[in-house]
Amino acid sequence: MNKKQNILIIGAGLCGSLLALRLGQRGYNVNVYEMRTDLRKTDISAGRSINLSLSDRGIKAMKMVGLEDKVKALCIPMNGRMLHDREGNTFLSNYSGRDYEYINSISRGELNALLLDEAEKHENVTIHFNKKCTAVNFEKTTASFQDYITKDEFIEDADCIIATDGAGSALRRSYFLERKFLFSFSQNYLTHGYKELSILPTETGDYKTYKNALHIWPRGDFMIIALPNLDGSFTVTLFLSYAKGEYNFNNLTTPEIVTEFFQKEFPDALALMPNLVEDFFENPTAPLGTVKCSPWHYKGNTLLMGDSAHAIVPFYGQGMNASFEDVVEFDNVLEQNLDSWEATFEAYEKNRKKDTDAIADLAVDNFHEMKSHVGQAIFQEKRKIEMALEKEFPKDYSSKYSLVTFNEQIGYREAMLRGRAQDKAILNMLKNGDISTALDVTNKTELKDILNKVKKETTSILEDDKILGLT
Repeated sequence: MNKKQNILIIGAGLCGSLLALRLGQRGYNVNVYEMRTDLRKTDISAGRSINLSLSDRGIKAMKMVGLEDKVKALCIPMNGRMLHDREGNTFLSNYSGRDYEYINSISRGELNALLLDEAEKHENVTIHFNKKCTAVNFEKTTASFQDYITKDEFIEDADCIIATDGAGSALRRSYFLERKFLFSFSQNYLTHGYKELSILPTETGDYKTYKNALHIWPRGDFMIIALPNLDGSFTVTLFLSYAKGEYNFNNLTTPEIVTEFFQKEFPDALALMPNLVEDFFENPTAPLGTVKCSPWHYKGNTLLMGDSAHAIVPFYGQGMNASFEDVVEFDNVLEQNLDSWEATFEAYEKNRKKDTDAIADLAVDNFHEMKSHVGQAIFQEKRKIEMALEKEFPKDYSSKYSLVTFNEQIGYREAMLRGRAQDKAILNMLKNGDISTALDVTNKTELKDILNKVKKETTSILEDDKILGLT
């Protein structure tokens, strides 16, 4: 585990650039190969998620590499979800009853550029662009590349190779195709895809709608969301079925039909989007899928990290945060100074995989919550209770969303199990009348009674799940 060993990283996206920076800080010789051109010298491609949600798990990683202040300068706080109904009425649902808990909208390109700049400050880190990885020989610890510009093909070797090359990972593909060891792989798509749109700023550069929220237009089986950008614009994303429903991506084929769809379902958004038709037909439609696989590593030679190991759908806002937390968890294992890369990779996967499987499942759950449940009366009552409990008893209660998003000291799996049990407890008690829907949030005695009931029922559910082998 000599710090002068050579590490080859495939992919210079968010995870790869953070990993290169951290390994550079630790003194390793790092070479990063990225198939795309240097994003600091060109515009990010239209239709790819332009802004992302940064929360506590991602911020934890920024603290680790000493970039918390620089990153926060790129952030726009979002305190909650701004819900829009068909009539244009809005309702702000805070993410937490604790005022200091919020998520942040951040530019993918600006964050990636910052991480690349910081990584390249280290003489032992070199980043190569326009170099596509075509295959990995995980037995010989070599990777084959092709230069996009010259078309030259070449092979690089290293002491270990870490792939952070996303859902289409060349290393994962090599694991699967070579059949040299037992490798399990699944890739499951939603029936829905997504398309990036935009709300442009006013002529004076101001925001056309409330800035500090993640806007959602939930419509049962589809939705749009909007996240703010620093330039006064919002990145809008339409999530819609490819083939089902009155309107779907397969039949939205003309400007007239697209306009009709938005006029019927999102009239207040349409009023802010004179550029809708242009965006709709210029930007691609992309699928939404979940990748799970195991093992993530081959001996001490190669390792999958980030989306290459566990791509998830975007509905918990945790894709980037989970990948950043990968680097934190990997760094924690490096701190143990184990005697080989194989021992390091084994310990990392053993610690991490259960949590990445959990957030993948939670992200699919939140897809249904965002497009449908947030508009239901019983869900809004549950959120009302949770907000009151978090505000009055900030140390004694955290909702499932808060456990996942703001409690970075616990793993995703623990957050999922506890959060699901709490949700079930509150919804059951609301349905059975054990908790009044006419809650007086100023009545501390009533709130304390509800807290005790929720805790007792949650404990009971967790115990039943344990007996059934669900935990």
